[in-house]
Formats: sequence, C-alpha cells, structure tokens
Amino acid sequence: MIARFSRKYVSLLSEYPSILIGLVLAVVLVLSYKAPAFRMDASSETLVLERDKALSYYRNIKQQYGNDEFLVITYSPQQPLFNEAVLSDIALLQQRLGELSGVSSVVSILTVPLIQSPPMTLSEVAQNVITLQSPNVDVLLAEQELTSSPLYRNLLISEDASTTAMQINLALDSEYEALQKQRDALYQQEPDSGFNIAQRKQLNQLQQRIKKANTRRVEAQAALIDDVRSIMDKHRANATLFLGGVPMIAADSVAFISNDLVVFGAGVLIFLILTLVIIFHQIRWVVIPLLICSLACVSMLGILGWLDWPVTVVSSNFISLMLIITLSLTIHLIVRYRECQQCHPSWTSQQLVVEAVSSKVVPCFYTAITTMVAFGSLLVSGIRPVMDFGWMMVIGLAIAFILAFTLFPAIAIQLQPKPYAYERDFSKKVTLSLAKPIAQHPILLGALFVGVLLFSAWGISLLSVENRFIDYFKDDTEIHQGMLLIDRKLGGTTPLDVMINAPAAFYASQNSEEDEAADVPAEQEGYDPELGFDPADLALDDGTEASITTTSYWFNMFQLPEVARIHEYLESLPETGKVMSLSSSISLLKILDRKVAEDNFLLAVFHKRLPDTIKNALITPYMSEDGNQVRFSIRVYDSDPNLNRQQLIKKIRADLVNKLGLAPEQIRITGMLVLYNNLLQSLFESQILTIGVVFLMILAMFMLLFKNLKLALIAITPNMLAAALVLGIMGWLNIPLDIMTITIAAIVIGIAVDNSIHYVHRFRHEFSADPTLSYPATVKICHGSIGKALYFTSITVTLGFSILVLSNFVPTVYFGVLTGFSMIVALLANLTLLPLLLVVFEPFGTRD
Repeated sequence: MIARFSRKYVSLLSEYPSILIGLVLAVVLVLSYKAPAFRMDASSETLVLERDKALSYYRNIKQQYGNDEFLVITYSPQQPLFNEAVLSDIALLQQRLGELSGVSSVVSILTVPLIQSPPMTLSEVAQNVITLQSPNVDVLLAEQELTSSPLYRNLLISEDASTTAMQINLALDSEYEALQKQRDALYQQEPDSGFNIAQRKQLNQLQQRIKKANTRRVEAQAALIDDVRSIMDKHRANATLFLGGVPMIAADSVAFISNDLVVFGAGVLIFLILTLVIIFHQIRWVVIPLLICSLACVSMLGILGWLDWPVTVVSSNFISLMLIITLSLTIHLIVRYRECQQCHPSWTSQQLVVEAVSSKVVPCFYTAITTMVAFGSLLVSGIRPVMDFGWMMVIGLAIAFILAFTLFPAIAIQLQPKPYAYERDFSKKVTLSLAKPIAQHPILLGALFVGVLLFSAWGISLLSVENRFIDYFKDDTEIHQGMLLIDRKLGGTTPLDVMINAPAAFYASQNSEEDEAADVPAEQEGYDPELGFDPADLALDDGTEASITTTSYWFNMFQLPEVARIHEYLESLPETGKVMSLSSSISLLKILDRKVAEDNFLLAVFHKRLPDTIKNALITPYMSEDGNQVRFSIRVYDSDPNLNRQQLIKKIRADLVNKLGLAPEQIRITGMLVLYNNLLQSLFESQILTIGVVFLMILAMFMLLFKNLKLALIAITPNMLAAALVLGIMGWLNIPLDIMTITIAAIVIGIAVDNSIHYVHRFRHEFSADPTLSYPATVKICHGSIGKALYFTSITVTLGFSILVLSNFVPTVYFGVLTGFSMIVALLANLTLLPLLLVVFEPFGTRD
C-alpha cells in the first residue's frame, strides 16, 4: 500500500514540484522563527530523579538549615596570605562580589568570628564579635586560630595557609522554591490510581510555571557567574583564582556544549561535505543532502523554541543524531537513484526518481518507525532528561523522514540526469570482501560472533554507574583544576548531609511528661572570675528558654559527647574531607571554657545570649531550633578514584546503627551526593528495562514488516549484538553508565535496525525476483548494491563524529567515540552476521 501511494505521490509531485518545495520552505520558515529561542539547561534539576522522595526531604532540609546554592572562589596569593596587601586585595574582592545583584552574602576569612585573636571570655564574645577586619584584631593570632580552627581549617583556609576560599551565597528565588514545594506536595497526594484530570491539569500548569521560573533563575545565575569572573579577572595579577560550585558547573557545562554545537557542528559539516564529494563526485549529491539535513535541524530547533523545551546535557547531541538519520535516508535515495541510472541510462529524471522513491519508501518508512521505537524506549527510563531526549528524537525522526521524501524527489525530479564514471568503485570492493567469509568460512565466522557475544557479556558484567563530576571535564579546564584544588586543600567538593533525629522514646516521653524548667544552682550566683561574667546578669527574663538543655535531646552535656563520637566517625572515613557539625562549634566553646560544655545551665544561658552573627555561624546550620535534630555537613572528595557513592551511603548508615548504637529510624542521609547517587542507581534498572522494551517492540515491528518470525529474529540479532558489544566495551574500558551513556544502547539499536531493514528488504526483493539465485549468490548481489549504501552512511557519520573527541566536555567525547564505533559495529554486524544467518537458516525457503 505504501509503495502504491508513493508512486501516486511522485506522479503528482512531477507536475507540481516547485509548489511542494515552496510549501515545505514556508513551514520551515515558520518553525525557524522560534529557533533563536532554543535554550539549554544543565542545572542540578537535570541530575536528579524528578519524583525521588529523597528530593522532597532534601528541599525541606535546605529551607530549614539554609540554602546550598553558592559559588566558591579559591584564592592562592603570590605573597603570604596574611600580608597586609593580600588581605586588602581580598577585602576589595569581597566588597565587589557583595555588591552584585543576586548575591545574598559573601563568607571569607575576613568575616568569620574569631575568639582567640586576642583571647576572649564568654562575656566578651557575647558582647562583641571580632573578625579579621576589626581594629583590635591580632593578625598573627588570627592566622594561628584560622589554620587550627575545627570549623574554618580546610574549609575557608588550607592548613598551610597558602589558599583561602570565599563562599558566595546566592539569593534564593522565592517563587521558584514555592512552586517546587507545591509540586512536591501534589506528588505526595497522588492516589494509587493516579491523578485525575483536574489534578493532572494542575500538575501540568505547575510544571510550566516551574520551567519558566527555572529558565529565569538559570539565566540570572549565568549572568551573575559572568560578572563574578569579570571581577576575578581584576585580581588575577595578585593571586591564582578558581571558581567552583554547582551553579558554575551547570553554567560551564552549558557553555561547553553550546560551543561544541557551534564549533563541532561546523567541523562535522566540513567532514560531511568532503565525504559526500569523495563518495558521489557530483555537487548535486552534496548540496541536496546538506540542504535537507540543515532544514531538518532548523525545524527541530524551531519546534523546541515554540514549545519552550530546553535541551539538557543528555539531549545536547540530538542535532548530531538528526544529522545521522536525515543523511542516512537521503544517501539511500541517492544510491538507489544512481543504481537505476546505471542500469537504465536512458531513463528520465522522473523515471529515476519514481523508481528510487518507490523502492525505498517502504524500508525507509519502517527504519524511521523502528528507530522511533528504539528512542521511544527511553520513555520508560523514568529519568526526565532521558525521557525528553527520547521524545525529541521521535519528533526529529518524523521530520527527517518527511523532509527526505519531499525535498529529495521535488528537487531531483527537476534536475537532468548527469552521467558519471562507474569503473572506480572502491566501496563495492570493500563490501564484497565482507561477503567472502560468509561463503568460505561460515563456521569460523560463526565462532567469531559467539566469542564476541561472550566478550560482550563479560564486559557488561563489569559495567558500573560510579562516575565523578571531575571526570566530566578535561584536566586543563577551570572546573577540573578548581575542583582538584578544593579537594586537596579545602576539604572536598561534593556535599553530603547526615541528619540524626532524637530517638522515638524521647518524643514519647515528651508527650507524656511536663517540661521541667532548669533551676539556677546557688553556687553559680555571683561573679565568676574564671567565666568572666556573673550568671545572674545573664539570667533570662522569663526563665523559660534556659531550659533548652532539658527540652532538647542533643543540646545538653549528656548528648554532646555522642554528637562528638558521630562527628569523629564521619571524619575518619577516607572518602570524607571536611565535616562540620555542632561538635565543631562546641570545640570552639571549649577553647573559651570547658565548663560551658559540661554544664547544662551555662549552655542554655550561652545559647540565649549568643549574638546572631555567631549563632548563625556556629549553631543554626547544625541543629534544629528545638535541639532535637542535628546535622552533620560533609564534603566528599570527588577526585577520589576509589569513591563509590552507594557503598559510602550504605556504610555510613550501617555503622551508625551497628557501631554507634543509633536506631535506623533516627538516620536520614541527604544532599546532592545522595540525589545523584539515586539517579545513577536507577540507570542499571533503566538500561535493562529500555533494552527489554526496545527488543520486544522492534521484534513486533519486524513481524509486522516481514510477516515471518524466523526472519524477524534473524534481523534483530545483529542489532542486539551490536548494542551488547558497545556496552561490553564500556565495561572493559571502565566507562561508567551515566545519564548520557545510557542512551548509547538505544542509539546503537536504532542505527543497526536501519541497516538490517534495508539489507533484508533488498535481499528478499532480489531473492524473489530471480528464482535461480541461491542464498550465497543473493548475498553477493546485496553486498554490491545495498551494502554500498550502508557503507556510505556508516563511514560518513563515523568520520563526522570523530571530531567530537576534541571537546572539553568528556561526556561529549564519549558520545562521539561510542556513536562512531557503534556505526562501524552496526555495519560489520549487518554485512557479516546478518547474511550469515540468512544463509544458514534460509527464512525464505530452501533453494538449491
């Protein structure tokens, strides 16, 4: 039916080709209007599971203990850090940063409170906060205090005092945060039967508002980061500076990918032009494919602009894949056109176009549909960026097919056939050489593929999802160097929070007993020369808040040692760098006077009278307001080659229960490390699920196309072997699965499926057209005809993708290498294994 329709379509086309071209160009022009609105999003939202329950908890913790959206500047001066000129330069840098719109505060060694520079009593600390900028500060003592402080050492300053850091806290986007909270609440209310129509509409509206708010937020952060870098440039003459932080990584990832799209897009274009010239030797067969590919890409960019659909790191290479598919379809049409021209030199352009389109529309239609199915399998992954990538490729494939089968015939039918020389056909020699082992050494060839299968299975068993952010960037990039410096000298990069709640028995006792107020012991009345104040002078007005040490579980002399034990354990782990907690703060208090940490009344009084500046630095970030939850803020070494996030999380949880005696329900572990780990752990399940779905759906498509179960199984085998080999290679080379490489299997299957359909379709046509042909003879004919088209498309795309190895973004390098390699694997599998299976199993019946 499709073939009959195509003949009528081409006949109609021959009468009005210019009108069809005009209509297509008009549609593309409308779509291209929004192409400039195309945007990318590499924010942290794209690195987490959208409906991960841990995500909601993480956001609640952020609201309670403070925003973790911050930038870090490392500052390594040429002169000693505490030199007056260096401190002045740091002060000027901090002032300039603090004046930027979108910055809520800047924390540095100049702003943190000091208690030993000079030594102070508790009373003095409560009345006056000293910093490095205070007129009465002792700089030499401050250097000693900062480099030995349990709170500031390896966080704001390295132990050798060669490097300091500034934390630029970004202002929260209240609208964005509120919208996220509404969405999380809606997800929590979802019934087992799913959302009803009204709830689904509400969710969709929320998603759209969140998308717009996030776009505004990301754009504002990108502009802020540019401003921060401009300020940093003014201070590079005095020090070596690096910028770090999750917002910077996101912004730079977008910059890298955007640059790759432009630079490597142009490079791939040049490669393709040269390759098409070498293959076809005629300018028309260079211009037409490039025109169709360009219009397909512009159309897709326009659709993304109209829909305000951002491209993430995962889908950033969809343009390259659009180029593959569109070019493949066009090359198949050109090769068939030239074959007909070679066999029928007297045919007109109309006859050649009708035959080329009619013979190729069925296999190309099914290749497009099956490739859509391959990419559509990504929709079951449950990972939003991967699902979006699947949708983009499904839409893109439809556009590629429509443009290829409208513009090619409409243009080619208006061009007079141009003769060319056929005697030099290197490609045919290559493809025919691959047919020889099928006839001469079938057993050896079969054994080779069994070995490949075993090799692939072993490699797949070695696959891992463990990867490091630092490995995403080449060694000479600012991100890599900055993260390495922070890891080595400033206590680690990746944040991890361990939250410990009071035990259930404590809450039960609170509900059943009345609160007891703390009495002032008689021996503490009057001035205490050791403490430096009279406790009566600090007595609370209403006498109520002094009982925090009795109403809270953790903030008292009995449980603080337990907090210290947990802190020491977390700090002892080889993967963890800087650990900050209530224990760090109490260690500072012990420097002032050990009695404070050992007396509940003094603790309560100190907690009440502590200035907000110090309280916000020492207490608020690490303990809930009621004192029943404590937070351990950990920095993990992302550059540690032995880092295994999943094992680290499991070990911490198990040791806190088994070694430190906590109840499992007391422990919650959160932070970006946990969210990203949850995403990575879901990749294994997603990979198995997507491959299983794509296998069943493509098998069903093959059954529909070939109406022969044996032939369907034969055709799908090279596809699955190609995917298995690529995954096996990844396992052997220790290339981990991540949100980009998880798409490689679907890409391989999608590409290999095209080759299989074209080969089997041509094989069946040749075999049925000549009753005298044997299976081996038909293989030779197909290798010399359709094999050339497969060869051309594979080599062209492989060469085009080879330029991506020059990218600074390592996932793009992996994508280019693995995609190019998958093209070669798919070509070899479909020109060796596929015909071998056809010869051995004879799906079209026995023939002598």
